[in-house]
Amino acid sequence: MTKLIAFDLDGTLTQHKTPLCVENRRILDRLGEKYRLLMVGAGQCGRIFSQMGEYPIDIIGNYGMQYSRYDAATGRQVMLRDDRVPCDRASVAERIERLRRRYGFEEYVGEGVELHPSGCVTFPLCGTGAAQSVKLSFDPDRSRRRAILGEVRRTFPEFNVFIGGSSSFDMAPIPYDKYNALDRYCRENGYSHSEVVFVGDDYGEGGNDASVYRSDFGFVCVDDYRRLGEAVAPLLAVEGETLLGTK
Repeated sequence: MTKLIAFDLDGTLTQHKTPLCVENRRILDRLGEKYRLLMVGAGQCGRIFSQMGEYPIDIIGNYGMQYSRYDAATGRQVMLRDDRVPCDRASVAERIERLRRRYGFEEYVGEGVELHPSGCVTFPLCGTGAAQSVKLSFDPDRSRRRAILGEVRRTFPEFNVFIGGSSSFDMAPIPYDKYNALDRYCRENGYSHSEVVFVGDDYGEGGNDASVYRSDFGFVCVDDYRRLGEAVAPLLAVEGETLLGTK
């Protein structure tokens, strides 16, 4: 029996780095009447909470390096875990520059690498300052990044490397990934894997939801965040219920 539903954010509940829409917020409300809800994201807990319009939900961020719990009394997130791993910044920057030269990504706007306090790294192929429209059109089917994914992984063996967002690679220090994050949450909160369903869009090769998709957790695939309701409808199709209410 399903007791917990865990969600990815970008591409699943929202467009990349855009606010949670009213319709999908209502879907979360309906699901929350039947199940415990949890976010399992690649970004920081604070960013996820803000993007969701401060929706009341517990959040695992940074691939499990952060965990915050929603405090209903204050309407805020309380950070319970904020792991940090040392990062050789000079080495990471040098290796990214080498990849840029090798594959022709030497022109970019803003910074060419993001080194996060957690020890996570973002390799933004268009640069941190590129317009959102440029990022979204850069690699919509991810084929450009999948073509070099293996080389990026070989270049950064100390990281789990994912095709991140619309135009970047995300890197989390091993062993952090969404599967390990969700497994840890289950062990610490008394859930078996059979009681959990993950809802995500990024389940293909290199996707940051793929570690969960390939595991023994239940998984609901969302291929368009605007059709979230259709994807999760079976989770409410019990005893005559639908996303629109009781028949």
